[in-house]
Amino acid sequence: MTRHSLKPRADWPAKVEQVGLTYHSHAHGPYWDESACYELAADEVAALESAANALHPLCIEAADAVIQHGWWDRLGIPAAAVPAILQSWERDDFSVYGRFDFAFDSKSPPKLLEYNADTPTALLEAAVVQWFWLQDTRPASDQFNSIHERLIAAWRRWGGKALHFSAIKDHPEDEQTVLYLRDTAEQAGVATQFVYVEDIGWNGTGFVDLADAPIAQCFKLYPWEWLWHEEFGAHLTHDRTRFIEPMWKMLLSNKGLLPILWELFPGHPNLLPAYEAPEPLGQNFVKKPKLSREGANVSLVQAGRVAEEVGGDYGAEGYVYQALAPLPEFAGNHPVFGVWVVDHAAAGLGIREDTRRITGNLSRFVPHYFN
Repeated sequence: MTRHSLKPRADWPAKVEQVGLTYHSHAHGPYWDESACYELAADEVAALESAANALHPLCIEAADAVIQHGWWDRLGIPAAAVPAILQSWERDDFSVYGRFDFAFDSKSPPKLLEYNADTPTALLEAAVVQWFWLQDTRPASDQFNSIHERLIAAWRRWGGKALHFSAIKDHPEDEQTVLYLRDTAEQAGVATQFVYVEDIGWNGTGFVDLADAPIAQCFKLYPWEWLWHEEFGAHLTHDRTRFIEPMWKMLLSNKGLLPILWELFPGHPNLLPAYEAPEPLGQNFVKKPKLSREGANVSLVQAGRVAEEVGGDYGAEGYVYQALAPLPEFAGNHPVFGVWVVDHAAAGLGIREDTRRITGNLSRFVPHYFN
């Protein structure tokens, strides 16, 4: 694995905007960063792919264990959600995607940091933007990236009827992610329409859009744990609307699953020791809220002291404690390897890096290739 410093394409902002990446920069600099790239070896790509393919079924087994043992409190899942989750699980409701985040130094197996199984973003960057970057800069090389083709194939397998797509207002990243997913569904022959989350209504018998049309099936880029606390959360118990990602994904998109995975599969090469209390880990660990996003309220503890932490609004749901995973360092940058899962199988890679060891909202997306 090598990190190369590069000269960005002269017109890179226009190029990435042409393929939908309108949120490529922020007040502190670029989010999409092609001043560097990562070169991987084929066996490193294979290790990341194998890790995701090994862990996804283990996560399904862990979810089943939660159901069998009634471990809802361990995941901070509200009691009102349990019957609907069980119905979704028994129906095996369709799931289109997720993203495993790994620490990987190429010397030891990739180690799972968390599974973004409900509302993962950085999808457009991984599936499309870095692919066009590769064609412009290294057309003879390859990339761990069959995300686009796999998404279209997944929607074809789903074969559902009209599908609403939904995101929150005034959030370009979410809107563009949903627009991209909607495009892949349409390429698969699915009829689609868009409705903002804020514009979804309840007519007394079911969810409807602004035209009062029933929402029978809906892809929503909005966390389940937030939906249950919305005003219409009480109506989520009915089954007239089927959602993607499905409600059973609440069992996977939760860092409370990490101790359960370690409990069920201790010593697995792709897992880090994780517990519901810090004591088994001594004085070195990462403290993570069960439901936080983009590194919010995560603390890195070394020698019993907080060495790094991020603020935020999470933590009331409880914490888990995970062994430190030594992130590789390249010129002061720490990469995290996000392996995308599409229709239950590994499909591609996106790399985000930061000078900090906690990946946050402003961490940069850096393209990759292999030969």
